[in-house]
Amino acid sequence: MEHKILMTGEKQTFLTRVLTNKLNESGHDCEFVVWDVDGINSKWDESTVVVMYIDENERPDDKFLHYLSDKMTETGDMMILIGAKDDIDIVKTKFPVELIYTTYTRPVNNDEFMKSVDSLFKKLDTGEFKKSILVVDDDPNYLALVREWLKDCYKVSMANSGMQAIKWLAKNKVDLILLDYEMPVTSGPQVLEMLKSESETKDIPVMFLTGKSDKESVMKVVALKPEGYFLKTIKKKELLKILNNFFIKIKA
Repeated sequence: MEHKILMTGEKQTFLTRVLTNKLNESGHDCEFVVWDVDGINSKWDESTVVVMYIDENERPDDKFLHYLSDKMTETGDMMILIGAKDDIDIVKTKFPVELIYTTYTRPVNNDEFMKSVDSLFKKLDTGEFKKSILVVDDDPNYLALVREWLKDCYKVSMANSGMQAIKWLAKNKVDLILLDYEMPVTSGPQVLEMLKSESETKDIPVMFLTGKSDKESVMKVVALKPEGYFLKTIKKKELLKILNNFFIKIKA
């Protein structure tokens, strides 16, 4: 995936111009934009890394920081901060900690900065910052379909039975489990009960997958108090929206 870099500051200066030119000369797509909500929004691409350059006594206002924090929380994009230590410390409080990749106090070492950008892109390309989801279903065709839908946005692992999921979770960590409600041998509710009984897995969020939409079936699912549930007839766009909103809510 191609990544866009937005260098943002109170105004274009000699130093921001130098950094922007270095990034472009290294093959990156970097553009400078001032601290303006409409301006930065118009330049935002699918995957954007923000480099915020704070000159002395030129910290952005809270309106801009609030917008940028919401935007980055929604997209999951990352930021590199450059400025005086006091300014960096204040700005960092406005963002979820996982969105700040690294910080540099002025004057920035250009070589170290370029290495950080390259390192960040490598980690983004390998999916290091992606949330991980375990999909548990006894239907291999449905497993393959959901994996195909989610693989660009999340790290996706699969288990074709409840016991396989339990064994996998004994050695691996995950941010969310999508669990088939109706499975042979060990059903979804039984798997959830086992997960809740173990300290290592009791706090893992679980969403149920169900093929039944009648009121009685839905009430049974809801009674188990999962983080959510959705019908297997759900479309890709709606599923991605549900998952994105869920992870935004967790960050908030």
